[in-house]
Amino acid sequence: MTEPLALEAAVARVREALGVEPSGEDPKRPDPRHLVAVVPCERWTAAALAARDVLGCRYFCHLTAVDWKGDGFDVVCRLENLETGLGLTLKTRVSREPAVCPSLTPLFRGALWMERECYDLFGVRFEGHPDLRRLLLPDDWEGYPLRKDYAVDTAHAPYR
Repeated sequence: MTEPLALEAAVARVREALGVEPSGEDPKRPDPRHLVAVVPCERWTAAALAARDVLGCRYFCHLTAVDWKGDGFDVVCRLENLETGLGLTLKTRVSREPAVCPSLTPLFRGALWMERECYDLFGVRFEGHPDLRRLLLPDDWEGYPLRKDYAVDTAHAPYR
């Protein structure tokens, strides 16, 4: 196993590879295993590619979204280098309507179902996704249940 990265080295590598200043998930206890980089949507794919090829973050942990109501959505992706212990959370902000983000599926096969789940529950469309359709809910389901504007008291047909 490769030597774990020190915090300063991890921050410098992320800064150089992505062109943004990373922060820690917990400002009181910075840790190279939990760095966060916020990138513009137009650099989302390039940032993920740099994380994979330059930083060695080949493990795709998860992808989801956070609904900020009028401010749109944060699309959040966690990537890790299992050899050095570097953990990187990438974030980008997309508008609410239309909620569109480039797909990471061409870079990480693990993004395939996670992007479909994010589309199914938040309504974020991933451009370039090879099979973007509902994953958990029926095709005739109306709305996106994890959006903050979703009416939870709406009557729905029973589960099949």
